[in-house]
Amino acid sequence: MTNKFLISIFFCLVSLLVKSQEAEINDTLNKINIIGKNSKVTSARKIKLIEDPLTPSKAAFYSAVLPGLGQAFVGKAWKIPIVYGAIGTSFYYYKTNNKEMLKYRNAYKNRINGIYEDEYLDIIPENETLLKGMKFHKSYRDISVICIIGFYMLNILDANVSAHMMQFNVNEDLTFNSEFIFDNNISGVALSIKLKK
Repeated sequence: MTNKFLISIFFCLVSLLVKSQEAEINDTLNKINIIGKNSKVTSARKIKLIEDPLTPSKAAFYSAVLPGLGQAFVGKAWKIPIVYGAIGTSFYYYKTNNKEMLKYRNAYKNRINGIYEDEYLDIIPENETLLKGMKFHKSYRDISVICIIGFYMLNILDANVSAHMMQFNVNEDLTFNSEFIFDNNISGVALSIKLKK
C-alpha cells in the first residue's frame, strides 16, 4: 500500500516536472540570446539544431555509423579523442591478448604432438600451465571485446544525451518549490506544488 502511494506521488511529480520543461521556440531563442550576450555569439546552425526535434536521433545515428561523428554533429568535438582512445585501447588489448593466446595454444599443440621447440620451454615446462596461460589471455581477450562494444554503445548514448541536453530549457524563469503545510483541521496527506514562471 505504501509503495503504491509513493510510486503514484513520484509519477505525479515527474509528470509535473516534465510538463514544466515544455518550451516554445521563442523561449529557446530568448535563452540563446541570453547565452549569446554572456559568451560567444550563437551560430545559426546551433539555433537550427536546438529547434530541430530530430537532432538527438540524428546524432545517435551518426555516432552509430562512425564513432565520434555524432559528437561532431552536436558541436562537442572535444569528445572525439576520448571516444577513439577508449575504443582504440580496447582494440589494442584485444589484439595483444589474442596474439598471446594463440602463442600459448600453438605451444601446447606442438608439445602434445611431440615438438618441444617453443619460446616457453624454459619458463613453462608443464603443459597444464600453458593451458592456464591460454585461458587467461582468452578471458582478457573476451573482456576486451565487451569493452569495445560497451564503448561503442556509450559513444552513441553520449551523442544522443548531448543533443538532448542542448535542447533542454535552462531558463531562470523555471523554478520548482515544494511546500509542506501542516494544519490541525485537515486530516490526511496533501501535496501542494507551485510552479512559478
